[in-house]
Amino acid sequence: MLRAGPTRDHAGMRPDDIHLEPQVSATNLSQNANELESDPQTEEHAIAAPPTRQYQALLLLTGFLMTFHVIGINSVYGIFQEFYTSKETNIVDGRGQDALISLVGTIGSGLTWSGSIFVNPLIARTDHVKVITFIGALIMSIGLFAASYSTKLWHLYLTQALLYGVGSSMYYFPIMSITPIYFDRHRGFAMGLILAGSGVGGLVIAPVLETLLSKYGIGWALRALGIWNFAIGLPVSMVLRHRPGFGARGRTRLNLRLVKNGTFIYQAFGAFFQAAGNIIPIYYLSSYCVGVLGYSRSTGSLLLAINSAVNSVSRISMGVLADRVGRQNTMIASVMLSAISVLALWYNAPRVQFITFVILYGVYAGGYNALLPTTITEIYGVQDYASVNGFIYFIRGLGSICGAPLAGLILGSHKRGSALLGTDLDKGTLRRRYNDVVLYSGMLLVGAGFCVAYVRWLHARARGGWSWKA
Repeated sequence: MLRAGPTRDHAGMRPDDIHLEPQVSATNLSQNANELESDPQTEEHAIAAPPTRQYQALLLLTGFLMTFHVIGINSVYGIFQEFYTSKETNIVDGRGQDALISLVGTIGSGLTWSGSIFVNPLIARTDHVKVITFIGALIMSIGLFAASYSTKLWHLYLTQALLYGVGSSMYYFPIMSITPIYFDRHRGFAMGLILAGSGVGGLVIAPVLETLLSKYGIGWALRALGIWNFAIGLPVSMVLRHRPGFGARGRTRLNLRLVKNGTFIYQAFGAFFQAAGNIIPIYYLSSYCVGVLGYSRSTGSLLLAINSAVNSVSRISMGVLADRVGRQNTMIASVMLSAISVLALWYNAPRVQFITFVILYGVYAGGYNALLPTTITEIYGVQDYASVNGFIYFIRGLGSICGAPLAGLILGSHKRGSALLGTDLDKGTLRRRYNDVVLYSGMLLVGAGFCVAYVRWLHARARGGWSWKA
């Protein structure tokens, strides 16, 4: 039975997550009623009991802890990048090979996202999502632990890239795919809070990793990360469950109608460009500090931690802002401002300017990652969320894999250290190469900004009118 308006629980949440327009005409209400009568799955969504505030809070906590490790470890790969390419490296064929070493990290982080193409169908076809999450945390931890015994590049590709990437994807997507269904009006805040865990993870893991590296070496640093990840992943995996009443959980096969839609096409391009451009500052921040600015490796790790801390606060604040002024509006501003910060502040940056860039990029770059799941739900609805989200994140993974290694090819092989005497590149040449990397990253982000802005316009046209809040 249809009611005149959606009921709300004591937390102010609507019990259903079906996207409705703010103004619904009598004709549309009649059409919706007919659709509900003819679609048992939609009717099941309409009568689903609202989630309790206690479970919503528990879901936010587990999601925060998950992103703390998965995205937090991904975001500090620049520390591994700097170590594996340095003269102290344990990877004998990795010294000075930025492109090859960055490919290890981008395969790992790329599979974290691209794995959605097989993880999301698993989520939709099983009632035991806890098992998927648990297995993912286990495989991810095994990948880190096994990487501690690596001595050659191909060892890293098997462990810290493939094993880690497959496991992190299985750990990441069950929480990220199911959580938006438990929230509606405050969905932007909820996803921003969960993804803030990645910034806090980077803030904590960066100095911890640097300390472990300096005191105990790369082997024990990786083993400690693997054990720590599994210790947190075990209780986290026990929390997750499908929302009662959402038995079909949305389509996981991509509708061909959507593939041909301009909104979907430009959103996919935007996802690719943003992932490719965004990962470059994260991976090369530390090496720029050491190679160009002459900072110590510990200072580079500290700046990476500061970037993560600012990014964490930004993801929450942008989620709150998005709920007030529009999620797509906030995402467009985030991408454009992050592109401007790269081009204006990182290019040819001296020390003070670079520190300003580290902070401002942390502020601006968090919006896209925090708001992408909510805008997918907003544009395509709950029924197509699983399929669209899975494919868009698959595209993001491809962008991540392409971004940093190509930047490494632009940078070329070189030695580096706080004392640049005896290197095969003088400081001026190395700075010019980094400037080329900056231009590459900035233009990718500019392209992403235009794509998400065009998606905003296409979505408004499809809805039949412009609204300032979207």
